[in-house]
Amino acid sequence: MRRAAGRTGLMQMTHCLDWRLLAVGARWIVLAAFAVMVSPGAVVFSQATPSPVSLPTGHSSAATQSLPLAELIDEALRRSPLVVTARRHLEAERRMTIQQATLPDPQITFQNLAVGNPIPGNNLQTNNFAYFGYGFSQDIPFPGKLRLRASVAEKDAESAREAFEAQQRAVVEQVSETYFNLFYLMNSLNLLQLTHDEFQRVVHITGAQYQVGMAQQQDVLKAQLEMTSILNEEQTTREQLEQSQADLKAILGREQDSSNIEIGELKPSVINLNDHQLRQLALSTSPILKQAEALEAKSEQSLKLAREDYIPDFSIEYMYQKTGARFPDYYMANVGLKIPLYFWRKQTPAVEQAALEKQSSHAQTYAARLSVTSQVQNQWIALQTMDRVLRIYSDGLIPQAQATLKSAVATYRVGKVDFQTLLSAEVDVLRLKQQYYRALADHEIAIAKIQQIIGNVR
Repeated sequence: MRRAAGRTGLMQMTHCLDWRLLAVGARWIVLAAFAVMVSPGAVVFSQATPSPVSLPTGHSSAATQSLPLAELIDEALRRSPLVVTARRHLEAERRMTIQQATLPDPQITFQNLAVGNPIPGNNLQTNNFAYFGYGFSQDIPFPGKLRLRASVAEKDAESAREAFEAQQRAVVEQVSETYFNLFYLMNSLNLLQLTHDEFQRVVHITGAQYQVGMAQQQDVLKAQLEMTSILNEEQTTREQLEQSQADLKAILGREQDSSNIEIGELKPSVINLNDHQLRQLALSTSPILKQAEALEAKSEQSLKLAREDYIPDFSIEYMYQKTGARFPDYYMANVGLKIPLYFWRKQTPAVEQAALEKQSSHAQTYAARLSVTSQVQNQWIALQTMDRVLRIYSDGLIPQAQATLKSAVATYRVGKVDFQTLLSAEVDVLRLKQQYYRALADHEIAIAKIQQIIGNVR
């Protein structure tokens, strides 16, 4: 009996020692998590609350700057280096038209004819061949060539204008996509922090169950392992947040040591247009397609100009020749023609080149047309899918998972379900909410990509 009593006492001591060790381990994990969450390098964002899914309470930070998406877009359109570059290129191209429509620079000539000696003015008063000449000459393209050259330059400027518009829309899309990805990462981080707190409560519940013999030691270890896994995922999410912040600052033209950007509330947007209407808008408003059409029109004008080069240009020249006082002055006028003598080596290959470039630009326009309609159709399909997915998550999956978790916690306390059921229910709620916010971000990104093609359609 003494031996049995001793064995029973030893088992109780071992049981208590195991529990204390587990409690100490859990305490260290909680302290480590707290240290990570309050570290100075952590990126913290305010909480967005799209209905009907509830979110954990967010945090504010002096190192963040709260700006709505519209203000960020306006800032990007003013300061983005990509937009500034495209704007300056457009301004430069607009100055080409007047240059191409202007005559070539005239040439002023000074001439001296000395007789008997190379010294200027020698025998000017004694020989009627000696004189000082003053004149100018002007090359004149055949009528219509300057107009064609100006037309080519205008098409270049039109192409640059559409490229500028396309660059503006691309920057807006980049700002929006990065903003929505930040929204997802911020909410994912908040959900991870909330789930970490929930696992702490699970550890306490499991420890209490273990003390009264209703749970196993491995259940406590599983809970602690899951807490550590959540901590690891938090660090990965923080890294992605900081990288996205850096990307957004670069797009906005900000320095990296400027304030971080806080993400505001986000709810699903709506486009009340079908796919056919979107495709028609794309064909009429896409700057990419308009740029391709402008380049095609330029190639057509270039072909006309190449054919005009078979016609010779001409030049005029006038000169006044001042002789000595005893002799009459001379006046001379010349008209010259530039004969395309080597047309089979210059003009003919130039026409062939221009014709091939016209065919190429026509094919490029057709390719741009197909690409634009394809992109709009793909984004519209993605948008419709995300609409359905969001309703499934908000109306079905997430409420069902939350109800399952609530039931699992209540029944686990009284020992009617195993620990794995509780753990799975907790993880299901986390993952489904993360997937909901990913779907919401993708929904808004699809709208941003549609706007990049056809402009603001909300």
